[in-house]
Amino acid sequence: MSAKKKLVKKKLVKKLIKKNKVSLQKASSTKKKNKPKPVVKKTKALPKKITKKATVKKLIKKVAKPTPKVVIKTADIAKVKPVKEKKVLVNKNIKENIDLALTVKRPRKSSKKPIITLPPPPKIEVSNFPKNKVKNILISQPKPGEGDKNPYIDLGKKYNVNPTFRQFIKIEGLNSQDFRTQRVDILEHGAVILTSRLSVDHYFRLCNEMRITVPESMKYFCINEQTAYYLQKYIQYRKRKIFFGHGTILDLVDVIRKNKDEKFLLPASDVTKEQIVDFLDELKITYTKATFYRTVSADLADIKSLNDFDMLVFFTPAGIKSLKHNFPNFKQGNTRIAAFGHVAAQTAKEMGYRLDIFAPNPQNPSMSGAIDAYIKESNKR
Repeated sequence: MSAKKKLVKKKLVKKLIKKNKVSLQKASSTKKKNKPKPVVKKTKALPKKITKKATVKKLIKKVAKPTPKVVIKTADIAKVKPVKEKKVLVNKNIKENIDLALTVKRPRKSSKKPIITLPPPPKIEVSNFPKNKVKNILISQPKPGEGDKNPYIDLGKKYNVNPTFRQFIKIEGLNSQDFRTQRVDILEHGAVILTSRLSVDHYFRLCNEMRITVPESMKYFCINEQTAYYLQKYIQYRKRKIFFGHGTILDLVDVIRKNKDEKFLLPASDVTKEQIVDFLDELKITYTKATFYRTVSADLADIKSLNDFDMLVFFTPAGIKSLKHNFPNFKQGNTRIAAFGHVAAQTAKEMGYRLDIFAPNPQNPSMSGAIDAYIKESNKR
């Protein structure tokens, strides 16, 4: 009985073990199902390993096919005929001329514009009259205002000299009737050359008298900056085309060349500087010189005698003509005459006067400087 019981017990044990195994397998399978799947990162496909065979194949493909060799047979060479050189018959004289033409260097065309140079003014000789002491000086200029700086007043203080100011000329503007006799049409001209404030005043005065409205397109060429700014009295400066130099007409060369297609008008007096006219002629531009005002001798009846003055100073040829007109019987004697500018100096000599001081000169570019140097020597004693 004991053997039978043992068998039964073994069977029961085996069944229990089987049951436990089945339950364990089910539990493990359910756990696997519930587990989250791991996120797989996408990676770039790695390049295949380059083998020696692959590289060799590629290189073989890239190598260009050899060009077939062209074999020239000796028989073909014999068939080709040599080219005969053509003989050109040239005269010896012609050949020499050709050789000379090749050897001679041709001058290059320069892009630089030609420089305009006016003829040099004539030399002015000053007299060797003894330099006597100077006390009274008559200057042919208007009297300066109170507080205005004047070099001649400074000279008077420096050397204890008495300067007297008296204008020898006066300027009269032409009326519209006299201007029309010149047959000058102002509106035909697209540009105006203004050499002084007087030319500005009389240009716009005549335009108003003749009821001419100056167009905004008008171009103004001024001899210096002061004359250019003086235009503000008549026009709006910013809205107009205004050009100016630094004191001489030669400063306007480049500007006038750029506007050479314009027709220029030169408002001037009856006595104009020949230098300006010569300059405009050399530029080869179309211009019209018109008289807008004239210089007239002033009445100098208030001056009793010129012999009371040790020195007379003139700046224009018109001033010296006024001297002759007002004092025809004047004898110079000990009176020194000073003239500024070549034209004024020449007119003084033509009128029969002795020239003692001349400016501008290399040592003294101004009239006041030349008088200063003269008085420094004469008033030493």
